[in-house]
This record gives sequence, C-alpha cells and structure tokens, in this order.
Amino acid sequence: MSILCVAAGGFLGSICRFSISILFNKHTIGTWIANLSGAILLAFLYKWHYNEVIGELVWLFLGIGFCGAYTTFSTFGNETLNYILQKEFGKAMIYIFFSLTIPLLAVCYIF
Repeated sequence: MSILCVAAGGFLGSICRFSISILFNKHTIGTWIANLSGAILLAFLYKWHYNEVIGELVWLFLGIGFCGAYTTFSTFGNETLNYILQKEFGKAMIYIFFSLTIPLLAVCYIF
C-alpha cells in the first residue's frame, strides 16, 4: 500500500510540475515557484505528520510522492548551469540565492 501511495502522489505531483512548466514557458520562474511552493507544502506536511495530525498514508502520498515529484532540484541545477555556461553569472547567483534562501526562510517560519 505504501508504494501505491507514493506512486499516486508522484503521478499527480509530476503532472502539476509539468503544468507549471508549460504555464511559465519553461522559464526559471516556473521552477522557482514549484520549488518554493513545494518546500512550503512539504514543511506543513512534515510538521503535521510529526505532530500526528496526518497519518502515514497521507504523508506518503503528499509528502513523499507529490512533493517529491513536484519539486525539482535537477532542473534548478540545470538552469543554474545554463546561466553559468552563458556567462550570465549575476543571474546565476541571484537564482541560486533566491532558490535557496526564500524556501529555507519560509520553512523556518512555519516551524
């Protein structure tokens, strides 16, 4: 049952992630929005799971499955590398800064 929960959540998370990619024409802002909103959702889910507000299957479905597929560190890395290869170092640094600090601050605020 656990694997099915993770798989179903991953299926929906990947569809949502793909939809955001299309909505923002595959620009870095789409990746940033997905990673930020996914980090915030995951923080709430983790807190609720830790405090036993949600059960294990909900955690597996939403936390592990959905958020795991919805957020995308590999795309963040690829987009950062593209900025560096194009010698757009300022954009790369801004993207790295906002991609790491804003989600971390949001998660810290939740806790």
